[in-house]
Amino acid sequence: MPRDLDLRHVISPAVRDLIELANLGDFDRIREQINRLRGCTRPINLVGHTTTRDQTTGETIRSYSTSDEPTGRLLTTCGNRRASRCPTCSRLYAADTYHLIRAGLSGGKNVPQTIRTHPRVFLTLTAPSFGPVHNRPTTKDGKPQPCRCGTRHPDSAPELGTPLSPKTYDYTSAVLWNAHASALWARFTLNLRRTLAANFGITQKDMNAALRISFAKVAEYQQRGLVHFHAVIRFDGPDDHTSPPPAWASTDHLLRAIKPALKRTTLTVVSDTVGDREIGWGKRFKVDEITALGDGELTDKAVAGYIAKYATKSAEDSGTVDRSLVCRACSGRGTVGGRIRELCPDCEGTRQAEPLRDLPVHQHVRQMIRTAWDLGGLPEFADLKLCKWAHMLGFRGHFSTKSRAYSTTLGALRDVRRAWRLAQSDAARIRAGHSVPAPDTVLVTESSWAYLASGYRPGEELLANQTRHDISQAQRRKHEGLEPA
Repeated sequence: MPRDLDLRHVISPAVRDLIELANLGDFDRIREQINRLRGCTRPINLVGHTTTRDQTTGETIRSYSTSDEPTGRLLTTCGNRRASRCPTCSRLYAADTYHLIRAGLSGGKNVPQTIRTHPRVFLTLTAPSFGPVHNRPTTKDGKPQPCRCGTRHPDSAPELGTPLSPKTYDYTSAVLWNAHASALWARFTLNLRRTLAANFGITQKDMNAALRISFAKVAEYQQRGLVHFHAVIRFDGPDDHTSPPPAWASTDHLLRAIKPALKRTTLTVVSDTVGDREIGWGKRFKVDEITALGDGELTDKAVAGYIAKYATKSAEDSGTVDRSLVCRACSGRGTVGGRIRELCPDCEGTRQAEPLRDLPVHQHVRQMIRTAWDLGGLPEFADLKLCKWAHMLGFRGHFSTKSRAYSTTLGALRDVRRAWRLAQSDAARIRAGHSVPAPDTVLVTESSWAYLASGYRPGEELLANQTRHDISQAQRRKHEGLEPA
């Protein structure tokens, strides 16, 4: 009698795991969880429970426990803003940033529409030169010109942004500029207020009583590995965006104050090892008035879209890596153990998660990473944590920031989505014949959650890939006009 064939060795692990998931009992619920993530690359796995009760009656309104899930855990989105890490979550972050910026320009999200009458400008700030680099110069009418090296580089040329003379390029100042870029921005906003007060002929105290300055900005990496900032700067009244600025504060005042404020903005970095460095802004900057909605090229919608596009980018867009280079096993110390210390077996005392010489990056980027790593070992730069941020080429600030009263917040936008999901859940309960609490009911929620792991099981990864494919196809059909918007 012939034996049954054992095909387990020819079936991929992912397919075997998918079969195991199907045998757990509620495969539809597994697919529902993964579809809800909309293709998140590396979801967070949680275990725990939550219960919502009526404070007065003690009645349970909602309850959930991961013990009721087929896999015994809950998958939730990673929330990573980097497009290189998770395209799905980064798109949501970009959408939130767009609405945050747009609300501060056009109103909405609890911001009055009168905000569009406030004077506002769009400002781009760059880093200074630390040595000549390969570039693509153009004439005033846009015709390409040869680089200093004599070559007309195409858009995709790998040498763009790299030094013409790496031996004379000031890598130390470049890394220190990145590390202090956020502090330089803070100093600039302070000097802008001082310059405006002087131009108005009043004290800063009097100006603050009649006029406030709000802003929102994002950081973007240039090809040479240095950050530059795109920012919206706006005049508000004394009560922030809820009140108009005084009539004597116009857009022209804001435009005239920026250049002198930039010139007086400098920071001095003191170091006995590499010498003192004075850090300031580059000579090239661009500032334009933001016009009313639908009037002109630089509109509210265009600026919001432009800034949101860069909110999900990161240092890897300049050719570096998107992961920390500090050894996790020893936390960058190079040794492990208590009183008796030994070399870390993972990094063999180098403190690096992977050898810098083996990184798949351009030589210019590798030199910036190595410079940041070397500077991070100096006592005078300990507070900059340059080893931790070496993969970011020294920049350690947030990629998108705003002043307190510019508009809404990312947290508020997430709260709105959470409230919408609860409303959908209550609507489903009503359709199923269950009661929902009255609007004035005081609810008490008790929760207990613990992190379990990150990522999918092999079979779940197959389902996630299918979800990504379905979403991509639906977007393509929508773009081509095959489906209604």
